[in-house]
Amino acid sequence: MLEDLGKKFRLQKIIFETARDIYDQMKPTWSGNKEFLLAQLIRIVEQFIVSDKIRINPPLFYQDDIRRRILILLNMSKTVQHIWEEIRCENTESLEPIFDSDNPIRSTGDMRTWYTGKPCAHTKRSHINFCVFDSTWEASESFELDRNSNILAWVKNDHLGFEVLYVFEGIVHKYRPDFIIRLKTGDYLVLEIKGQDAPKDKTKRNFLDEWVRAVNAHGGFGKWQWAVSKDPADVAGIIEKSVER
Repeated sequence: MLEDLGKKFRLQKIIFETARDIYDQMKPTWSGNKEFLLAQLIRIVEQFIVSDKIRINPPLFYQDDIRRRILILLNMSKTVQHIWEEIRCENTESLEPIFDSDNPIRSTGDMRTWYTGKPCAHTKRSHINFCVFDSTWEASESFELDRNSNILAWVKNDHLGFEVLYVFEGIVHKYRPDFIIRLKTGDYLVLEIKGQDAPKDKTKRNFLDEWVRAVNAHGGFGKWQWAVSKDPADVAGIIEKSVER
């Protein structure tokens, strides 16, 4: 009896702490009753944790109640991120871009002179005369961007101030995609170079996708797309598919 009571108490503690972390993220922008929000979050978190939606491998850990609670506790940040994103998406009625109050619109022409010790090379189709390479992969992709006939112009997103804010594990971060490309169709493509994916990378791209949809819905900045290059040899195909859309 006491053991069952102890298990229930520990589970409730996990639920309350998870709900509290989600509440802390939502509270600043929540215009309704704060007590009602917290009560609803506790209910949602409890339903999620006791449901069969959480997959734990190996199955032995899932079947053992104590091990399951320990794993949920150790991965609480992932649980918070998942539930918070789902709630945010479900409660979003429309997407509107939020502009920097000081510099709402920026241009490659605004870039100031800066210096670097990294490898770099001259460019032909970039508005900036040099491209700085963070890796040989970037150098290979830059070479393709500079000679691809489907591209009118491109730029490495370095010192441009193009950032997408995103929230991961309760902390606001800045995401700076690698390249901004203007296709021969006049559309814009945000290109990210990435090898193996991590949960943080997927969250970045979810927010980038939201940014693209918000800008396209606004209609005042042309049509935008985004893509991820996962191999140095795939960029030509990505550009071709983007032009055909």
